Amino acid sequence: MTRLASAFAKGPALVCFITAGDGDTAANLDALVAGGADVIELGMPFTDPMADGPAIQAANLRSLGVGTTTADVLAIASGFRQRHPDVPLVLMGYANPMVRRGPDWFAQAASDAGVDGVICVDIPAEEDDSLGEALRAAGIANIRLATPTTDAARLPAVLEGASGFLYYVSVAGITGLQQAAQTSIEDAVGRLKAATDLPVAVGFGVRTPDQAAAIARVADGVVVGSAIVELVGRHGADAPEAVRTYIHSLKAAIDAATKEEA
Repeated sequence: MTRLASAFAKGPALVCFITAGDGDTAANLDALVAGGADVIELGMPFTDPMADGPAIQAANLRSLGVGTTTADVLAIASGFRQRHPDVPLVLMGYANPMVRRGPDWFAQAASDAGVDGVICVDIPAEEDDSLGEALRAAGIANIRLATPTTDAARLPAVLEGASGFLYYVSVAGITGLQQAAQTSIEDAVGRLKAATDLPVAVGFGVRTPDQAAAIARVADGVVVGSAIVELVGRHGADAPEAVRTYIHSLKAAIDAATKEEA
């Protein structure tokens, strides 16, 4: 069983995002694991993160401001894999840094670094040959996004060639600024789970333990990003402890909700 499959098999997974190169990334990654994160998304900094709100935009700029490169991101991933051999690691970002040297190069480099999956925000399913084929050939999950506007006609294209898990973007817009109504999340998750055996993880706008618990009652995973990135920006060198404490509160709420459902 792959690391991703194993993580989701244990129950609703807490999926946590931080931006590579923003602060002490290694220490912050370790804090995510210590707090109870089941899957880690490591953001690749980019100059034009069009799907991201102010918090992650600022993190991208902080990271690029200290000169973070794709090689640095891969080195961070490799170090994480050495320290945490069993925790799934996903690279998340935009096409330009991923394909500028060619999709085969990127896929092999990610595989060599111990990466389990890739989320490329701005390559649509219809352009799968831009990166997806290379990822699958390298044994890396090609994790796709579904949104509130992904209708029944397009969903099969999104699912074709997808693996790892399906990331449901619960609001139409950018990260971090709003959260979808729980009823709309429940309806969407039900529709998606009827169409695929992949785990469905829900993100965008999740901040509080109560929100995480509510989503965990209906979905296979809960994705939290902007709230963590804000802690990194606010606390600087002291971020790891703040991050660990926050992640622990989310994980405890998810675990409690899971026991209630059982």
